Amino acid sequence: MLREFRRQAFLMGSAFEFIVTATEARGEQLLDMCVQEVRRIEVLLTEFGDTSQTALLNRSAGVEPVQVDAETYAILERCATLSRLTQGAFDITAGVLKKLYNFKSGPFTWPESSRLKETLQKTGSQYIRLLDERRVLLEKPGMHIGFGAIGKGYAADRVKVLLQSEGVESAVIDASGDLTAWGLRSDGTPWKIGIADPGDPARILLWLPVDGFSVATSGNYEQFFERDGVRYSHNIDPKTGLPVHGVKSVTVISPSAELCDALATAVFVMGPDAGLHLIGQLPDTHCLVIDAQNRMHWSKNMKIN
Repeated sequence: MLREFRRQAFLMGSAFEFIVTATEARGEQLLDMCVQEVRRIEVLLTEFGDTSQTALLNRSAGVEPVQVDAETYAILERCATLSRLTQGAFDITAGVLKKLYNFKSGPFTWPESSRLKETLQKTGSQYIRLLDERRVLLEKPGMHIGFGAIGKGYAADRVKVLLQSEGVESAVIDASGDLTAWGLRSDGTPWKIGIADPGDPARILLWLPVDGFSVATSGNYEQFFERDGVRYSHNIDPKTGLPVHGVKSVTVISPSAELCDALATAVFVMGPDAGLHLIGQLPDTHCLVIDAQNRMHWSKNMKIN
């Protein structure tokens, strides 16, 4: 007899929830495996530990290459591809720009132009050199990479691979909103995810059935500030160093949670026109954008009932 087993855990600085449909004998064991896999990835990628490969790369910026393992190198290769694909809107070096703004506690102050210009000199995915023998060099002193815009999605994908290798036919991995699901619930109904109203996050605008797809949403309703009557998002344009405005939320749907995670941030920066044009070129990938006037824009192959 199959039933749903659930577990919540604080991992990678975020709230995760795992749901697996399994027998009584295996449910808790599978949930243990989910947590252990995300912890493994966290140790590998965290920028806050002293011994992670990310920390080693950041400490060696502008000094010397660091040899990383195959998993980290492959992630960096995909990040470089995503940066080119989005014309720089996705950039794992942009975290230093966020530190110029006080999004989480007031009072907010706009950074001085000289400090912004100086910080921009330390950013840019083009300055991440992927060398032979899995060696990586951050070319500029003071550069700092972080996987906050892709790491949770990557973790969800890896947990999915792990569970499917264990024969799990139905599960959900919710990485603080970066969600992937497949199969049917134990009662035979599909898994569904709600798209929140950015003006009232407690209200669901629409429900999407999710089977074999992943969903990620980037919104400005949790971390933001207002200046001269304009609401600015915590998302930063890596090319200008300035907070983004004009968009309230972006939801991306694709088979890969990692891709959804990265593209939700990128489309937010790019805006509805350029962002949806990009999404329209990608197979099995869909997007819903809600702009500052609460207008909905969706990609050409996305059907909203």
